Amino acid sequence: MGWFGRRKAAAAQRQEHRQQLSDAQRHLQDFVRSRTGVEAFIEPATSVTPPTVLLIAATGEWTRRRIGDRSTLDALAQDLHVPLYDVQLVGYPQRMRDWNARAKREGRTTGLA
Repeated sequence: MGWFGRRKAAAAQRQEHRQQLSDAQRHLQDFVRSRTGVEAFIEPATSVTPPTVLLIAATGEWTRRRIGDRSTLDALAQDLHVPLYDVQLVGYPQRMRDWNARAKREGRTTGLA
């Protein structure tokens, strides 16, 4: 692949990443608007995934999205007006575990894709 071909491929990747980030932010905004008592939890990066944000409603219903770096997560939580916690410091809330247990008993999936 020539020089210009690599540049076009890199530009296409950046555009795709921006679109994925925009889609994730829109999903998270919809989740916050349609539920009460939502809190955000930062999950650390792994060898496979970047940091993720986990939104958990008062009912325990939750959704997770890849967002990118910590500054993006901080800005997103501020825009959504939700408190932001580090899951490594505070752990997962009991209401999420209760939601998952109920979902398992009822034979439905946990969280929102």
